[in-house]
Amino acid sequence: MPSLPKPRLRRPARGRGSAVAHAPEPETPNVEVVEHDGLRWVNIVQPRQVDRAWLEEHFAFHPLDYEDVFSRNQRPKVDEYEDYLFVVLHFPAFDKQVGRLNAAEVDVFVGPDFVITLPNQPIQPLEYLFTQAQQRDDVRASLFGKGAGYLLYKIVDDCVDASFPMLRKIGNKLERLEEDIFEGRSGEIVRDLSNAKQEIINFRKIVRPQRSALADLERTKRYIPDDLDIYFDDINDASERIWDMLENFKEVVEGLESTNESVLSHQLNDVLRVLTAFSAVMLPLTFVASIFGMNVHVPGQDSITAFWIVIAFMVGLLGGMFYLFRRRGWL
Repeated sequence: MPSLPKPRLRRPARGRGSAVAHAPEPETPNVEVVEHDGLRWVNIVQPRQVDRAWLEEHFAFHPLDYEDVFSRNQRPKVDEYEDYLFVVLHFPAFDKQVGRLNAAEVDVFVGPDFVITLPNQPIQPLEYLFTQAQQRDDVRASLFGKGAGYLLYKIVDDCVDASFPMLRKIGNKLERLEEDIFEGRSGEIVRDLSNAKQEIINFRKIVRPQRSALADLERTKRYIPDDLDIYFDDINDASERIWDMLENFKEVVEGLESTNESVLSHQLNDVLRVLTAFSAVMLPLTFVASIFGMNVHVPGQDSITAFWIVIAFMVGLLGGMFYLFRRRGWL
């Protein structure tokens, strides 16, 4: 493999008496390199075309792989070539601008003496691991001392394990929502339930296609010795635990949503029951009042005693209907 590039300074020719043209400064590749014991880790965050030119100059990768690196909608996969391994993986990352989980893609080239990571956005566990390898000799020795396959394992393992704190936050959020439902805040948490459900759906979209890619990575033997099989099997176990937790969260949030709808429906039924009882009570009273309010002669029309008799009858009727409704459990 060609060695790392050395900067070459070129001075443009100037004619005598000619004006100097100030050309725009060329972009410099955003390439970070850590090397130890004959193994190099090249990290390029959010690769650009100038970074692609640098890679094409120093590595003979397939043109389709470069297209995959710079494409947006790429599924997780593992491609084996004669001279290298190309891996595409997705990991959940919280986007603060939109306030939800999105897929962070990292493309990895693995060769006999190099590992190249190209995340399309900063991934915290990957950045932390690379910084530790840069700054600490003991970490660099432990990561690079077992070959490119072990370095690939550590990168993938740290990125997969970063999902568990996110899942714990989702679990705590679901517990708080359950408490709010039974504390009488059902109407206020409808949006929160919807956001939690959408978050779980986005997480599942990221993890589902990743499972087959991690299984393919475990089966591949290129640059991954047999003694590392148990390590990649551990990554698969972690991925399955993540999927099981997401399945459980999916059932929980659907149950909470159904429970919240039942509580809201029960509250609405209570309101309708009170209104119906009030209407049922007022209906006979309105009927009696309408009879004696007609513009025709009725018994006792000119008697004050008849008026009080009608009032007493209406009060007795009101009390009897309340007693009946309470006895039946309608009020």
